[in-house]
Amino acid sequence: MTEARRGPRERMVFSAAQLIRRGGVTATGMREVAAHAQAPRGSLQHYFPGGKEQLVNEAVEWAGRYAGRRIGRFLEGLEQPTPSGLFAAMAAQWTDEYADGGFATGCPVAAATVDCASTGDSTRQAAAAAFATWRAPLAEALTGMGVPAARAEPLATLMISTLEGAILMARAERDVRPLTTVVRELGPLLDAAVHS
Repeated sequence: MTEARRGPRERMVFSAAQLIRRGGVTATGMREVAAHAQAPRGSLQHYFPGGKEQLVNEAVEWAGRYAGRRIGRFLEGLEQPTPSGLFAAMAAQWTDEYADGGFATGCPVAAATVDCASTGDSTRQAAAAAFATWRAPLAEALTGMGVPAARAEPLATLMISTLEGAILMARAERDVRPLTTVVRELGPLLDAAVHS
């Protein structure tokens, strides 16, 4: 669905995810979300009676679904699908973004986890669910490439956690080197898991 075709509720969830990517949950205000979404401020309480926590949780859930759907798109773009190629495509999304727009944004799921995991159980649960929503299609893709089912989910966890760590380091260092390093170093391990 294009931005113009989204209703106010969907625009606010999307906007919350984008703002959380930039500044984290604490720095993301409800008014700022409404302005970014070009939605009437009064619609916040209508659509999100649970307040900011509900909006943040829905933004985190949206981000997990988005990441999960991206796996299929990455696979479609690979001439010869391999685990290392898939991981390289996942990382390239970030290296491209950082090359084009600087290092201002990160993963909204990671940001919400850092900001809220110790204080908001519902947000922690939303983040855990978002990671699971991302991990499941990734594990399925690995299985489809010949990775044994028993190894697919652990490797998907390794890929996501490695990528998230590299994103944090790239932002801190203002350099894509952590992303290119993890692609180079993790690739052979991932490909070695494929049945010959």
